[in-house]
Amino acid sequence: MNCLAIDDEPLALNVIKDFCSKVSFLTLIDTCSNAVDAIKIMNRCDIGLIFLDIQMPQLSGLEFIKTLANPPMIIFTTAYSEHALAGFDLNAVDYLVKPIPFERFFKAVNKAYELYNLRHKNTHVSTSNSAKGSEVSADYFLIKVEYSTVRIDYANILYIEGLKDYVKIVTDAKNYLTKSTMKNIEEKLPGDRFIRVHKSYIVSLARISKIENNRLIFKDKYVPVGDQYKDVFYKRIDKNRL
Repeated sequence: MNCLAIDDEPLALNVIKDFCSKVSFLTLIDTCSNAVDAIKIMNRCDIGLIFLDIQMPQLSGLEFIKTLANPPMIIFTTAYSEHALAGFDLNAVDYLVKPIPFERFFKAVNKAYELYNLRHKNTHVSTSNSAKGSEVSADYFLIKVEYSTVRIDYANILYIEGLKDYVKIVTDAKNYLTKSTMKNIEEKLPGDRFIRVHKSYIVSLARISKIENNRLIFKDKYVPVGDQYKDVFYKRIDKNRL
C-alpha cells in the first residue's frame, strides 16, 4: 500500500519513515512538509494512505483534506488531541497523538490495510464484470491481440511500452501489441509488482536484471528511467538494497 507522510517537523517525518520500514505492506513513497508539495506527489503517484499532521503553516491538515475531491485514506498525526473529533468528521481512519508508540501506529495501519483490501476487492470485482477488452485476475490478465484473446501471466512480463494508442507488452517468449493506453493498463496492474518509470514505460520490479546510469536492464533490453519518476522508483528499490 503506497503511503505519503506530510508534516512540517522533520523529526516526526523520520519517526513515520522508520515505522513504515518495519511494516511489510507499507511503501512510503515520499515525505513532505506542506500541502503544496503533497499535491505534486499525489498527481504523479497512486497514494492509498496519508499520514497527515494537522497544524502546519499556510494550510492545515484539515483544510488540505477539504480541498481534495477524492482523498485517500487518512491517519492524522498530531500533538493536539482536541482536534480528534474534527479529524473523524472527515472520515479519518485513525488519529495518532505524538509521541506515537509503534504499537499504536501498527494498530492504525492494520485498520487502514483492511479497508484498503476491502476497497481493492470491490474494485476488482467491478472491473472484472465490466471489462470488455481485458480483465485482471490474481496472476494474469487477458488482452485482445488482433482477432484473439491472449492470456498474459504477470510473472512473464519484463516491461510494457506505450506507443500512442497501443501498448507493447514485452514478455520472455514474445511481444504483444494491444490497443490501450498506459494509464488504463497501469490501473489494472498490481502496484506491488509493477511501477511506472517513464511516461512510455512500466516495468516489472522482479524482472530487473541491473540498473546502470538511470537505465534498467532486462536481459539484453534497456528501459530509461524518466526524471519525473526517478525519486519514486529509487525509493521503492532502496527497500531491497543491501
